[in-house]
Amino acid sequence: MSDVPQDAPQDCPGTQSSDAGKVAACSGCPNQAVCASGLPRAPDPAIAAVKERMSNVTHKILVLSGKGGVGKSSFSACLARGLATDDQLQVGLLDIDICGPSIPKLMGVEKEQVHQSGSGWSPVYMEDNLGVMSVGFLLSSPDDAVIWRGPKKNGLIKQFLRDVDWGSVDYLIVDTPPGTSDEHLSIVQYLSDCHVDGAIVITTPQEVSLMDVRKEINFCQKVNLPVIGVVENMSVFVCPNCKTQSQIFPPTTGGAQKMATDMGVEFLGSLPLDPILGKCCDEGKSLFEEAPNSPLAVSYKVIIERIIKYCSKNAS
Repeated sequence: MSDVPQDAPQDCPGTQSSDAGKVAACSGCPNQAVCASGLPRAPDPAIAAVKERMSNVTHKILVLSGKGGVGKSSFSACLARGLATDDQLQVGLLDIDICGPSIPKLMGVEKEQVHQSGSGWSPVYMEDNLGVMSVGFLLSSPDDAVIWRGPKKNGLIKQFLRDVDWGSVDYLIVDTPPGTSDEHLSIVQYLSDCHVDGAIVITTPQEVSLMDVRKEINFCQKVNLPVIGVVENMSVFVCPNCKTQSQIFPPTTGGAQKMATDMGVEFLGSLPLDPILGKCCDEGKSLFEEAPNSPLAVSYKVIIERIIKYCSKNAS
């Protein structure tokens, strides 16, 4: 049987196969050239460099979802802002959604640029204790399309992890694109020698979303990435006037809580659909400053406390 690496794509032919590095499944894999050459597969030297850079980052959290449009980036932004409301915590937000970098817009820093110093790239600081890094800062215009193949995406993710000088950070939140593709394999591979607290998986209640999220949880299990828990976003709509709750996306199969129970992962909580969040995201403002007592902000605070508790309990 071929020697299939732990971090390999699902259809990887294995390093000992005559097709290694040559079939469609190998496209974009950071090890494609080595496999195709027939040479022994050596660890990427960047993994050690990333480990050294990440040694000052206490907690590392990936935000995932197999489905696009479920509010993953807005959750990442709110999680980072929510953690940073504690002045004693230093927080970093890394956007590796290479083709759809929305974090700069959500955080209100889309016109900023990345600066380089002797110690590496400097994050864009929107608060003294909250830094952001995204490919969006490297584009000449927010409307520019990023049309890159896998190897170039992998190279930028490697550079973000190896060369960004976060300093001493309590929480690093990594916003990922939808699916289980190059970016996900790269981030897991390059952080393989670091202690990663785990992944938070975002979904909406309807089955069309849950189908893809189940795949994401299976991906985490295959690459030995712990799942901190599942968050059900847009669970209900709360009318801002009469406070009546309506289900915009009916949970025909039981919703995220049942799915989490069935798959043996933690359910962190539900977030209501609130127009104030859309306004905050468009204007780059914080939900916790604009509507701190709203049902949505209160729900976020409960979920953030559960995440902090998990990270504290599972600290290495």
